[in-house]
Amino acid sequence: MQKFFLLWLMLALSLLGGCESLMYPGQEHQSAPPALSVPEIVPCSEPVPVMCMEPETRVVEKIIERSVEKIVEVPVARDKLVLGAVENVSMEPSGLVIESIVDSGSPTSTLRAKALTRFERDGRDWIRIQLIPPQGDGETEPGSVELPIKRFIRAMRIGFPSQRRPVVEMHLTVGDITHMVEVSLTDEGGTDTLMLLGRNFLKDAAVVDVSRRYVQGQPRVSGGK
Repeated sequence: MQKFFLLWLMLALSLLGGCESLMYPGQEHQSAPPALSVPEIVPCSEPVPVMCMEPETRVVEKIIERSVEKIVEVPVARDKLVLGAVENVSMEPSGLVIESIVDSGSPTSTLRAKALTRFERDGRDWIRIQLIPPQGDGETEPGSVELPIKRFIRAMRIGFPSQRRPVVEMHLTVGDITHMVEVSLTDEGGTDTLMLLGRNFLKDAAVVDVSRRYVQGQPRVSGGK
């Protein structure tokens, strides 16, 4: 009995001592959980400004090629009269020679008179033109000319109201060329020029070189005129 009790005690002690090594089938040995570590507190560094790089700028030189204007000399027909911007013009009747501006923009030639007087003759409208002597002329009264009125035109003027002008026919001579053309008449001033030589004289007869003056010199009126 005593022997059996000792055996039972040894068995119990062995069981108590090896209980930690005893594991159930399929159960893995579990190790003790690691101790929690306290993280070390590190002070934050001072903020550092960040410099952004400027974008790269590329300068491209742009070269513009300009075409060179070519001046082409165009031959003028030999039967054309070459006129400058200003020419001396002889009027018939009267034979008065006056300085005239060659105006290719005006369809009709224009004469500025001292006075215009309309009257009737043989049932037709006529006009008496009191001519203005050219500057430097010793004559104070060059006389007057009476001509029949062919028609009337409405002249448009920039900055001024339009004007109804009578139109007569005159022989005008520049250089060696004489044409009978229509000439509108006005007695209003505003300019020292007494005559504008318009396209009705230039058409099919002359070309204008605006860089020159008095190309034709004094008019050469034929003796039979």
